[in-house]
Amino acid sequence: MYRLKLVPDDTDINFMGPWKYTFGLSMILIVASITVFFTIGLNFGIDFRGGTSIRTEATQPVDIGAYRDAIAPLELGDVAITEVFDPTYGPDENVATVRIQAQGDEESVSPEILSQVEEALQGYDETLQFTSVESVGPKVSGELVRDAMIAVLAALGAVLVYIWLRFEWQFALGAVAALVHDIILTIGVFVVLQLKFDLAIIAALLTIVGYSLNDTVVVFDRMRENLIKFKQREIIDVMNLSLNETLTRTLMTSFTTLIALISLFMLGGDVIRGFVFAMIWGVFVGTWSSVYVAAVVVKRLGVKRDWGKGGDKAGTQFGTSA
Repeated sequence: MYRLKLVPDDTDINFMGPWKYTFGLSMILIVASITVFFTIGLNFGIDFRGGTSIRTEATQPVDIGAYRDAIAPLELGDVAITEVFDPTYGPDENVATVRIQAQGDEESVSPEILSQVEEALQGYDETLQFTSVESVGPKVSGELVRDAMIAVLAALGAVLVYIWLRFEWQFALGAVAALVHDIILTIGVFVVLQLKFDLAIIAALLTIVGYSLNDTVVVFDRMRENLIKFKQREIIDVMNLSLNETLTRTLMTSFTTLIALISLFMLGGDVIRGFVFAMIWGVFVGTWSSVYVAAVVVKRLGVKRDWGKGGDKAGTQFGTSA
């Protein structure tokens, strides 16, 4: 029976050979991302900047592209339009939410602008009605920023505890270092490209944490097995062996994930494009960090080769090996 092999069984790529340069590159990118974050800043969406949320209802089906084209001449800045799905709605109840960013120093959109929006949308669909208007002020936006930061930090803390219990503290710090690397570089890309940063991107960051962690744990698990099995081999050789043995799994997971993400990026529309872009970037940066950040940190910190055995002979430390 024929079985597809992405890489030959005797593959022996020297992943860890240039670790000083690759790790240095990651550190440079982290510093650059932090620098642009504080000098340029993120392009926050309505979720974080505040604005006005308008609920519309019409007898005709919602056409997000047509709604957006109708509002575009008003030049209101960031406008997010989403269709609301509810099984209780009838065929003549087509509901959408239109969110408009705060204009200037105002906490919400003025009645004059609301009238212009209503007139523009009704020019496309005469049956459209405004059923509710809600404003999101700076205080609520600030709370969202705080809650988003807490969510990310809580995820990192949970990862630290899990890896510590599953392996050793050196592995835990390596995994968290990789996750911090992924988050900072993702935020840096959004700053440089000035892509809209909203709650959907926070969800993407948390998803990237899970994806990157999954890849890192697989590598760590194989690395631990090989450290016990090959006690006399140099740490560089053991790490390269582990990375080569998990290469097929890494490529298969990344490839299949990217197929779905690229399809969504091309066909999913503007509503989810920022989220999907963050996920595509996360696949690449997460795979990189599993090798050139997590593994390197473990190498430099050192770890025992014989788990569960006490005394001075519990294992060989390799943190300072070349």
